Order: sequence, then C-alpha cells, then structure tokens
Amino acid sequence: MSLLPGLFIVFLTVIFGANTVAIKMTLAGMGPLTTAGLRFGLAAIAIACWARGGGRSFRIQTGQPFQLLIVSIGFTIQLALFYLGLERTYASRGGLIANLLPFFVLFLSHRFIPGERITWKKMVGIVLGFSGVAFMFADTEGFSITFHTGDLIILAAVAIWSINVVYTKRIINDYVPFHLVLYPMIFSVPVFLSAGFLLDDRMLFNLNPTVVGAFAYQSLVSAAFGFVAWNNLLQRYGASTLHAFVFIMPIAGVVFSGLVLDEPITPHLIVAMAFIAAGILLVHMNPKKPTFTFPLGRGL
Repeated sequence: MSLLPGLFIVFLTVIFGANTVAIKMTLAGMGPLTTAGLRFGLAAIAIACWARGGGRSFRIQTGQPFQLLIVSIGFTIQLALFYLGLERTYASRGGLIANLLPFFVLFLSHRFIPGERITWKKMVGIVLGFSGVAFMFADTEGFSITFHTGDLIILAAVAIWSINVVYTKRIINDYVPFHLVLYPMIFSVPVFLSAGFLLDDRMLFNLNPTVVGAFAYQSLVSAAFGFVAWNNLLQRYGASTLHAFVFIMPIAGVVFSGLVLDEPITPHLIVAMAFIAAGILLVHMNPKKPTFTFPLGRGL
C-alpha cells in the first residue's frame, strides 16, 4: 500500500470515529428514534443507488429472508438502544463504550464460530479494552445518574450488537455483503419512525443548519459514503490491512467530542481512550480472520 491509500483509510476511520459527535449534534433538534429512522432511510437510498449504478443484484436466495429478518431485528434493537443511550450521556463516553464491540465479538466468536480462538495476544487486548471502560466508569465526579444510565444503555446496545455481528459472520459467505447492510436498514426505517412518533417527546423541533448538517454527515458521509469507500478498499487491500487502522476510531471520537461539543476531556477519559485504542490495535494486528467486513459498531 502506498502513502495515499493509507492516508485515505486513516481519513475513513476518523469519519467513523466522529460519527457519535454528529449523532449527538443531531439530537439537539430531532428525537433519537426519529433521527435513526430518517438517517437510515436516507442512507439506504444512497446505498441502493450505488448498488444499482454498479449493476449489483438485489435478489436474495431461498432461505435468506428469515436470516435477514433476524439480522434486521437485532440491527433495529441495537441502534434504538444506542441512540437512546447517547441522548443521555456524552458523545465521547458513548463512542468509547461502542468501541468495546470487537472485544465482545471475540468472546462470542471463540464459543460459536469454529476456528475463532482467543489467543494470548487477543486476551491482552480484551483486558486492555475492558480496563479502559472500567477506568472511565470510575470517573464519577460531576456525573449524574442520568449519565450513568445512558452509558449502561449503550453497553446493552453493544452486547446485542456483538451477538448480531457473530450471527452475521456465520452466514455472510452465502450473501452479497451489501445485502446485510441495506436490507436491515430498510426494515428498521418504518419501525424507527413509528416508534419516534409514539415515544419521542418531539420528532422534529429545532432544524437549524448545524442539526441538518450533522444529520447529513451521519447519513451520507459516515453511513453511505463510508460503506461504499470501505467496501472498495476492502476488495483491493483486504480486511486484515484495513482493520489495522480501526484503533484510530476511539481516539477521533474523543478528540472531536472535546473540540466540537466542548465536552470535558478528563484524565480518566484519556486513560480509557488509550487503553481501548491499544486493545483494539492488539486484537486486530495481523488477524487471520478479521472481526468485521465493515465496522458497523463504529461506522453506522
């Protein structure tokens, strides 16, 4: 890989890492479930146009509708919890907790996917990752019960996310990969919008340029452009190469949370970020079977 593609991969991981900041900004003018519904509706349209323009088939095979239904239900639940949790905590904390995803996946893959064993190197990475989040939770000064509730909701979202990722890994070889992104989005949109109508205090209430811009970022830049770009790089350079860069995501999330949202960057948070980034780097260093084909936990 030459310098330019390497820099572009770094750019993509920064885009994914900053996504929690964009979501948090959008929640200042839109209800959380409404945001999710509109966002994935727009992202689904963009990805469908990309697939159609590239001549890709939308046809699914016999037996796949039920599997896609399971993936779609998990996708909808995990994203609903993530948005509801992020409404109740800082973007920096939510982003760091979301980056526990590869560690959860490693635990489950060890048990449910043949050949996916936890090595000593990966175990050290797991310990670093969970130690980072534990250190972040230990920082209680100035945090209300609401913030800790939001953190726990996001932690529950990540746990469900990991189950969905492992299930997806078991079936992905029988699929065109973009089907496993597009169809869950299509399924989730009416569910999110219906839930937003019933449960959000207000669906749309402050559509200023900042909110609209943040919404466009998470829908078109992070989800749609991010997926297309990551997929193209994946085909050219392979998953092992790309996933060597994913440790940048939690760093970018914390940095942008401080710069854009003016969130407090405490010593506990810096240590947590360093531990989680080191753990992700260790886990993904030259993996034989990378954990993801697309960093759904961070990118979407």
